Amino acid sequence: MSQTLNTDDAAPAQPSLPVSLSTLAITLLKGVIYREEDEGLWGHLLHLQNQVRDYVSVLGLMLIIDPAEGYAYLRSVPEAEDDAITARMPRLIARRPLSFHVSLLLALLRRQLVRFDAIGGETRLILSRDDIASLLQTFLPESSNEVRQLAQIETYIRRVIDLGFLRPLPPTSAETPNAQPQYEVRRILKAYIDAEWLATLDERLEAYLTHARTLEQTEAMTPRAASYDPEEQDHEPDLQLFSDHAPTGLTDRD
Repeated sequence: MSQTLNTDDAAPAQPSLPVSLSTLAITLLKGVIYREEDEGLWGHLLHLQNQVRDYVSVLGLMLIIDPAEGYAYLRSVPEAEDDAITARMPRLIARRPLSFHVSLLLALLRRQLVRFDAIGGETRLILSRDDIASLLQTFLPESSNEVRQLAQIETYIRRVIDLGFLRPLPPTSAETPNAQPQYEVRRILKAYIDAEWLATLDERLEAYLTHARTLEQTEAMTPRAASYDPEEQDHEPDLQLFSDHAPTGLTDRD
């Protein structure tokens, strides 16, 4: 009997069942598939990519795969490519405008990715909360209340996390309890802001800086309420970096 049990234990494990087409489609509808996070799922996606494209096309969506960067996602079919039937379809992935500072933060993070890739070596861009704050402070109105400004910046960071472009990293055992939060800049941001748009970034940032100074002057002339809600301070629709956000449809869906 013991020999039979030992033989069973030594038997090779059964191969895992292949991922279904529905599983791939549902996973993509929920967000981005990253090669580094699930090599098996990534491999199945590459193998079934043509079927996935046909599968999601009936929903007015298209599959985008970047093998070099190692991510895949769904986006709405561009309006210029819509046929008469698709044009009448309701959008599965909603578009909403981004606020001034959130779109600014995305642009600054994208530029950091370019500089990071130019150096070479590591593939993951990791920034601390202070690193991100230093990127934004040039474009924020001057404030004598550092705590308030940091709360404002953390609001923008949380929004970018919700959009899927920043990933909070768990603290390591070597870090002290008061260590700064660390964030990974997700490379899907390169799909959201392409190289052609990035070439005009300096001009856009100059316009943003002018806008920030205008806001500062306006706020100096406007009495403030005693309480502060950073969510209410992030609505400047007169100047936007993007006409509407997330053409990739990564988050903020209906």
